[in-house]
Amino acid sequence: MTTREVEHEITIAAPAPAVYRLLAEVTNWPRIFPPTIHVEQVERNGSEERIRIWATANGEAKNWTSRRELDPEGLRITFRQEIPAPPVAAMGGTWIIEPLEENTSRVRLLHDYRAVGDDPHDLLWIDQAVDRNSRSELDALKKNVEFAYAAEEVTFSFEDTVLVDGSVKDVYAFINEANLWSERLPHVATVRLHENTPGLQTLEMDTRAKDGSLHTTKSYRVTFPHQHIAYKQVTLPALMTLHTGHWTFTDTDEGVTATSQHTVTLNTDNITTVLGPDATLTDARTYVHTALSTNSRATLNHAKAHAESRR
Repeated sequence: MTTREVEHEITIAAPAPAVYRLLAEVTNWPRIFPPTIHVEQVERNGSEERIRIWATANGEAKNWTSRRELDPEGLRITFRQEIPAPPVAAMGGTWIIEPLEENTSRVRLLHDYRAVGDDPHDLLWIDQAVDRNSRSELDALKKNVEFAYAAEEVTFSFEDTVLVDGSVKDVYAFINEANLWSERLPHVATVRLHENTPGLQTLEMDTRAKDGSLHTTKSYRVTFPHQHIAYKQVTLPALMTLHTGHWTFTDTDEGVTATSQHTVTLNTDNITTVLGPDATLTDARTYVHTALSTNSRATLNHAKAHAESRR
């Protein structure tokens, strides 16, 4: 079997321990790495953990489970995919963070992998995916770490919640069945939903703004039946450089709490272009929050009405 070994590296203007911490905290990955849709920690035992990752490779959404060994002293993280997604037969590697100066570090990303059946065409596909994703991850890591303090000011999260007197399955089904949203939600004009892998959805929508204009969005969604749906929007409006979110559904004594959570990073370069020459960061934050909340609350209230009508 042919095992390929490759290495990519980048220099980052940040202390090595700070870079290590960012890589070690996997829940941040959708915010840092463009290909990553969602990450969950499955289990943790000392310095070892299992994580499940949903990400795109060459434009296709895939998911896999990895084992990681965390070495905060040596500033190294080794990883190995447990059940790789075809055409990958085996995939693993190491993050190595090396201090260069007090506020500068080198990050080396090593990979080793094999293709199913040693297929040369599949190996080439993996070569291209690893190269593209590695460059993308390292570029995003550099950008995210170097602008971490600036990003704190322009990244924010918020949520909207409704209480539903109905079944958690019915509330979940309404959000999961996005293919029906053009019939069920006034602000959705058309929907294209693909779910080639169960639990992994590609959702494209044309939604109507208050002024009647149509906006096309594309998101990847990861579904966990009756509990939550995580998503990452990959076509972004001018005022955002990041938009991730979760729909969560919880049974309580009072009923079902259905929550829509958003995390957004504002695109400060476009604030005055979109909102006018005098617009401020606060104006942009308010505008984006209001727009997203309006749609979320409308969707939650329609889900509530749907579930309560089926009691």
